Amino acid sequence: MALQYIDRRGTDSSKWDGMGSMFGNPDLLAMWVADMDFKEAACITDALKDFIDRAAFGYHEPGDGYFQSFIDWQKKHFNYDIKREWICFSPGIVPAFNWVVWWATEPGDSVILLTPVYYPMIDAINKNGRKLIQCDLVREGMHYSIDFEKFEKNIVDNNVKLFIMSSPHNPVGRVYSADELRRLMEICRKHDVLVISDEIHQDFVFGDRKHIPTATLGDYDEFMITMTAPSKTFNIAGLQNSMVIIPDPKLRARWNSFQYRIHMKGGNSFGFIAAEAAYKGGQEWLDEVKAQIYSNFEYVRDTFAKEIPDVKVADLEGTYLLWMDFGKWFKTQEEVKVFFQDKCGIALDYGEWFGGEDYVPFVRMNLATSHEIVDKAVQIIIREIKKL
Repeated sequence: MALQYIDRRGTDSSKWDGMGSMFGNPDLLAMWVADMDFKEAACITDALKDFIDRAAFGYHEPGDGYFQSFIDWQKKHFNYDIKREWICFSPGIVPAFNWVVWWATEPGDSVILLTPVYYPMIDAINKNGRKLIQCDLVREGMHYSIDFEKFEKNIVDNNVKLFIMSSPHNPVGRVYSADELRRLMEICRKHDVLVISDEIHQDFVFGDRKHIPTATLGDYDEFMITMTAPSKTFNIAGLQNSMVIIPDPKLRARWNSFQYRIHMKGGNSFGFIAAEAAYKGGQEWLDEVKAQIYSNFEYVRDTFAKEIPDVKVADLEGTYLLWMDFGKWFKTQEEVKVFFQDKCGIALDYGEWFGGEDYVPFVRMNLATSHEIVDKAVQIIIREIKKL
């Protein structure tokens, strides 16, 4: 199977055709929002073609194959035994954790994040009238770790009600160990904090590291919700199908009650069909994608180390998003934007989005694209940095 790059300009792609509204320039090199520039696995397109040929597009009820394909995937790859009744639907992880914020907390309640972190999590707190508590990760070089004492103190001092966790951690690329995850969960248990574990990047772990679903590490069901999806893994975010795993009947009843109130129990038939096909037949395609991503990472890391070694690059333990520090040259958000947008012509995610002013010199680069695009971006950055 040969991985196929797609030029997505002119396809109504948010990543490529949405840069005008996002960055004010439609002609940048798109290396920002987390989706891929690869043609989806043939098993997905074949299943969708078959569905088009044989079905009317009325209301859709996912069948046994949909649930079993996901259950089998989680068991095979992560040794997570999931029961069908635990699997709840959401069109995406971002709506899902926003919904939990709405029904599990009240306006003014404190919600804690380990920052820098995926910025829609920050938005879910700030834009819904909750109090954001940032517990910054500890950085040594470009390796990030958790300050557990600070995490617990922040919870106690602010009467935190909810912890939204990114695992693997976007944007810093950490894959947390079992011990790290257990310590977080025991602190949350001790202080009656509800936990959302966003594990959407679970399938992008590299080297000898292993993603461990937090829920498998202890008896955490009463205060924990796991969220994941085939959207990142198989590049089908546009089909809007995500899984929310809620083993505890009381928590699940609260989720279901909220969904009934907003009339959002069902999803797009194409999303269900694609998800089932991906989990059943997408492994070989995913292996090729991961090899391409890690090769891109090694190229960026090694080329910058040789040509502009003052760029600090985080190790890619997990995700396909590379976190880099350009603090040697830039101190303000305006300097960062002028350099990358105006001088380099590249669209990246800006560090400030992930946690505020402390992360201004950082950028996040999407590596899920062709080597040619990565090489082009790297050479432009090197050329322009050397002019400074």
